[in-house]
Amino acid sequence: MTATQTEKQRLEVHIRGIIRRDMPEVLQTETQSFEFAWTEEDFLRCLRQRNCIGMVAEQGDKVVGFMIYELHGAKLHILNFAVHPAFRHLGVGNQIVAKLISKLSSHRRTRITLEVRETNLTAQLFFRSQEFRGVCVLRDYYDDSGEDAFLMEYSFGNTPGKDSEEIVNRIVQYEDF
Repeated sequence: MTATQTEKQRLEVHIRGIIRRDMPEVLQTETQSFEFAWTEEDFLRCLRQRNCIGMVAEQGDKVVGFMIYELHGAKLHILNFAVHPAFRHLGVGNQIVAKLISKLSSHRRTRITLEVRETNLTAQLFFRSQEFRGVCVLRDYYDDSGEDAFLMEYSFGNTPGKDSEEIVNRIVQYEDF
């Protein structure tokens, strides 16, 4: 694929804070993306918390992706993230993650963390492509399935190859995927 073809396949989106009327489209993306999907009440309970923030990616008047994250002292923690299946592989996820990374600074919040299901290879590879690295395995992390999770982290000012102590797991095995 040439650079021109890649540029043509990038969909520019507007990223903004989530509002109540976005919920039907967010829920549609959620249920089409995950076997163990959040309910509307899960979203609302989370977003009512002071340290929880939601953002959506909008193309025209359609919500095509979302991210829910928490503010902590030195880090941001991603709780939920998805792009509508019809809009995947168009750069939407990259733009949402770039927006979150832009909120980091060398003297305030310096890291972004998230947990990824062991079986969600697509998410593992996506976040690896965004310069996140595997930090550790969280055994029996998910209550709904007992599945393990990989804790992944992005550090402010991270450069590829800078951290050579990445845990050996499926993420590393598929490095050249």
